[in-house]
Amino acid sequence: MSSNWGWFAVPRPFTLLEGKAAPLDSDDVDTDQIIPAQFLKVTEKAGLRRYLFYRWRYDESGTLTGKFVLDRQEFAGSKVLVAGRNFGIGSSRENAVWALLDAGICCVVASSFGDIFYSNASKNGLLCVKLLADAVTSLRHRAKGGELSLTVDLASQTISGGGDAVHFDIERHIKERLLSGADDIGLTMGTYEGEIKRYELGAPRYLVPRRRAS
Repeated sequence: MSSNWGWFAVPRPFTLLEGKAAPLDSDDVDTDQIIPAQFLKVTEKAGLRRYLFYRWRYDESGTLTGKFVLDRQEFAGSKVLVAGRNFGIGSSRENAVWALLDAGICCVVASSFGDIFYSNASKNGLLCVKLLADAVTSLRHRAKGGELSLTVDLASQTISGGGDAVHFDIERHIKERLLSGADDIGLTMGTYEGEIKRYELGAPRYLVPRRRAS
């Protein structure tokens, strides 16, 4: 995957990501902070970036303040968000993942994640990297100057930038899903397509009786 993620219709294969890192110096970031509930009625994925961290980015009149890290010039075009612990806790809204992707964030680094957010991320092509708290703090500190570029190699499970590569663990099925860029339907078809076709060929055909004309 190149550093130019762009918008997505379905997940794309995640192999190698190179991009600027932005620090989010906050723990326990819940999904309502990532995208507030009043914007869940928006049905289009494209454009959700406007509502990302809305309460942190806009004043009471709805004016963008420009103070939030992703709105600052030195972090423009960031692809990696380095957070704290318990990122994405709270409700199960998948819109939180969509908003991050629409804003160009392809990878979130944290010491821990909300379970449902973590699952939603993997199904939409957003890589969540879990590192030890000290390693996350070090990356976040180095990113504060706006000059830290990270290379995330999913195949080798390493993240590096201006120093030694750090290994990260990831569940095998999530790694395979991200590397293939497959969604749930794609994974099912890739694994069971033969069985599905054989079932359909052998399944009984039922005729719907025609309604008699009155």
